Amino acid sequence: MQSAVADKILAPLAGIPVFLHSIHTFLQSGIIDQFTIVYRDDKQKADLEAALQTIDLAGKTVLWVAGGKERQDSVINALKLQTDQCAIVYIHDCARPLIHTQALLELQAAVLEDHAATLAHPVTDTIKRVPRDGKVKRVNLEDLERARLWAMETPQAFTYSKIKQAYQQVQDKSLNITDDSAAATLTGLAVTLVTNSKPNPKITTAADLIYAEWLVQKA
Repeated sequence: MQSAVADKILAPLAGIPVFLHSIHTFLQSGIIDQFTIVYRDDKQKADLEAALQTIDLAGKTVLWVAGGKERQDSVINALKLQTDQCAIVYIHDCARPLIHTQALLELQAAVLEDHAATLAHPVTDTIKRVPRDGKVKRVNLEDLERARLWAMETPQAFTYSKIKQAYQQVQDKSLNITDDSAAATLTGLAVTLVTNSKPNPKITTAADLIYAEWLVQKA
């Protein structure tokens, strides 16, 4: 964010912190029984708790767990906090505030039928692959078949027992993954892609925050 904001998930977006947009949408969807929020440090946890006190959580329980060094470590920490009564988990990045209720309902239908599902959208850009990471000068570019390329989003949803088993393998084998569907694939769990036709950008830069503000105003 280049110091544009102190904490991107607490930055104001249409008058409320970024992460509260996701909370509101999950509440409206009616698909969850509790939230588990992964926090970076005690200060962030206190700020998140203060923000949550400004809304009606409709009696939903909120669990808190400290994050890890990498995203996958944070997910593992959250999964281990759940009880065996947990049936389905929706793993979501707080930095994606613009999910829609309908997308969540479609994701729920898919995960109940197939055990693993993720919001995603087809790639429209031409994607090239370089021979090795970091080398971009005078390289022979490899064409990738665009019709088979999809950009992953969140939430990604899973039967709890299956994704917990998958992440246990990730941890046991000291593997590095970038999203939850990768963990599922490692254990042979096929993933259903749920096409998301609505913009669902991840807030990474200050420009992303401006774009998200425009999208909210346009909706």
